[in-house]
Amino acid sequence: MSFEDKKMLIMPAVDIKNGKCVQLVQGKPGTEQVIIENPENVAKSWEDKGAEIIHVIDLDGAIESKDNLETIKKILNEVSVPIQLGGGIRSPEYAKQLLNLDIDRLIIGTMAIKNPEIIAELSKEFGKDRIMIALDSKDSKVVIKGWKEKTDKKATEISKKFQEKGAGSILFTNVDVEGLLEGFDLQPAIDLVKSVDIPIVYSGGITTLNDIKKLSTTGVKGVVIGSALYKDRIDIKEALKYQTIK
Repeated sequence: MSFEDKKMLIMPAVDIKNGKCVQLVQGKPGTEQVIIENPENVAKSWEDKGAEIIHVIDLDGAIESKDNLETIKKILNEVSVPIQLGGGIRSPEYAKQLLNLDIDRLIIGTMAIKNPEIIAELSKEFGKDRIMIALDSKDSKVVIKGWKEKTDKKATEISKKFQEKGAGSILFTNVDVEGLLEGFDLQPAIDLVKSVDIPIVYSGGITTLNDIKKLSTTGVKGVVIGSALYKDRIDIKEALKYQTIK
């Protein structure tokens, strides 16, 4: 799905761990606050409620270097809207396998940071619109390997490089507030939007409809919502109105 289709895409999150849909606090194993069987049914329920794209993260891939490929395939079979997928994509071969499954947009973090040339290769073969870079920030620095390893760079310091390599968009996750349902600081998102000319998707700490309203003023082109949806802090149908509000 093109970011040009809407003012700001609303993306419900389906995070997979051990074949189940979960919500973690700051990505830490053992902090599961939501555990639901059959992630494919969860994804379908968001589609049924009006979501036009589903944001799927393979937490096992990101944290433990094993994949939930069969569950991902079930989601692809169950839903008809585009799937945006990330988590544990550590080799070009696996990235290509997923893209050939008709994943609409692939989110690549650790592999991109370690070898930016792979982004140029994938972008050339599959088109830049299908390649998204994950820039996850903790204590203002980009973190990789399931948020366990910190780099010495800020997201704004490396974002331009990935635009030049052919990435079509960037997912910015504020790890400091992820899953806490306590709100977040808008400024990092604003700074990142100003640093590049490709779409920025924001994730982390979104708790209320007012948070979505504020993000709609920053220039971000997408918003990932997880815990707030699962804990009924935000109604998906109300959130979806911000896809078209000017």
